[in-house]
Amino acid sequence: MSASEVTPTSAPVQPATPSSEIDISLYNTVTEGKATILFPKSNEVFYNPVQEFNRDMSIAAIRTWSEIFMEEKKQRIEKKLAKAKTEEEKQIIEKKLADYIDTKGFNILEALAASGLRSIRYAKEIPNLKQVVANDITPDAVESIKRNVKYNELSEDLVRPNLGDAMQVMYRTVGSTEKYDVVDLDPYGTAAPFVDGAIQAVSEGGLLCVTCTDLAILTGSMHPETCFGKYGGMPLKGMFPHEMALRLVLQMLQTSAGRYRRHIVPLVSCSIDFYLRVFVRVYTSAAEVKKAASKIGVMYECTGCHAYSVQPLGKIQVKDNGQDRHTPGTGPPVGEFCSSCGSTHHVGGPAWAGPLHDKDFVERMLGHIDTNRTNYGTNQRMTGMLTVIQEEIEDPFYWTLARLCGTMHCNSIPMMDLFSAILNAGYKVSVSHCGPQSMKTNAPANIVWDVMRCWIKKNPVVMENIAENSPARAILLKEPSFEADFTRHPDASPKSRSVNLVRYQINPTANWGPKARAGKKRKVEE
Repeated sequence: MSASEVTPTSAPVQPATPSSEIDISLYNTVTEGKATILFPKSNEVFYNPVQEFNRDMSIAAIRTWSEIFMEEKKQRIEKKLAKAKTEEEKQIIEKKLADYIDTKGFNILEALAASGLRSIRYAKEIPNLKQVVANDITPDAVESIKRNVKYNELSEDLVRPNLGDAMQVMYRTVGSTEKYDVVDLDPYGTAAPFVDGAIQAVSEGGLLCVTCTDLAILTGSMHPETCFGKYGGMPLKGMFPHEMALRLVLQMLQTSAGRYRRHIVPLVSCSIDFYLRVFVRVYTSAAEVKKAASKIGVMYECTGCHAYSVQPLGKIQVKDNGQDRHTPGTGPPVGEFCSSCGSTHHVGGPAWAGPLHDKDFVERMLGHIDTNRTNYGTNQRMTGMLTVIQEEIEDPFYWTLARLCGTMHCNSIPMMDLFSAILNAGYKVSVSHCGPQSMKTNAPANIVWDVMRCWIKKNPVVMENIAENSPARAILLKEPSFEADFTRHPDASPKSRSVNLVRYQINPTANWGPKARAGKKRKVEE
């Protein structure tokens, strides 16, 4: 079932009825986008309005991807037709292409559909959609989907309710040319059990959309061994837990894809509220699978000052003949003890070390939202988050102002001063969409600490208040290797800040996190 709305067990499945025959008095209605969903008053069904952002982002991402996907299909056809020498040969090519390339539409599988809200929104708001299969394992959910399809005056040819185990539905595509162009996984908790089937079920160049709501596990807040069991990597909870969570999920997707000579290309990877959502394209290429080791790495985070380093598992050398030579990575990039403060390191991963986003795709998605604002109830937040993502530099991980200043026991340095000093030193810098007061930079840790040393010279700390074994003492014992220039740099203030976008969401309600699993209604004790 979906993480955003769950249908509990209730009465046996009844045949779907026409919308005119539905007794509306038995249901609560919820309208989101162009869909209106009926929730039975007698059942413990909930609707989580916070997840509207998830569905809005999904629709915008699928619409943007679909335009690219359809363009690519047409280009392949035009390329093959250009090689035809006669009209007869051209007709033969057109017929063959028509047998396996449909340029008029695409299909979607929502593997865990619950009430069908997401599928119905897809059907009503995404053009060129041939069919969306709304699957769920419970008969009551499927009955709910059928009822909501009728109520929204859609045909079951467009939104096809399907009763089945999600894995079995996806595995039926193995060995078949009938794949799903989009596979959407929005489970309650982890998506890990469904990934192997989804990777195989998605078509060539298709889109895989994945939600995980078990952030306590992915961010290392609790049970790191459970994270390793589910995702095949250890989390790091110190400085950058939410980006680490994204990278653990992407590594899991690539590892699964590699078994089938497939590879992923992340389009947008979002840390949102109490969950994460990633959109990746899936392709088949043995050559690209070989490059995966260079995009996955082990991460080191200092237990004292939280400086970090990334060790790719593999590296690629280009030989004289232009061919790639793949070898194991060399390292480690850190010593036994941190070079900045002398503390030991935590080891995390393996995790995805490549780009989290495709900036061209993000720019195109932003353009789509800008011209379709009235279609999205959360358009301001969508624009804000995607603009921050567009500004992010690609280097893995980020520092936080709280950790930097907390480590040094100093007064907080203004973000504009910190950014300006890094930029004036010749490095790149940006914020991270994963959290406010964050800094992504390609500057090494020693440069960051040099900036902080220069800041503390101007804003001294009380050394008597700092413990003898504190990382701050070890860092401050060293003189900065250069004089940091805090003169305001023109690029220190990003566009997303200057135009007052909603960059980071505040908690909208008192109890806004993931809802509890739905279940049978409990009897009241007398």
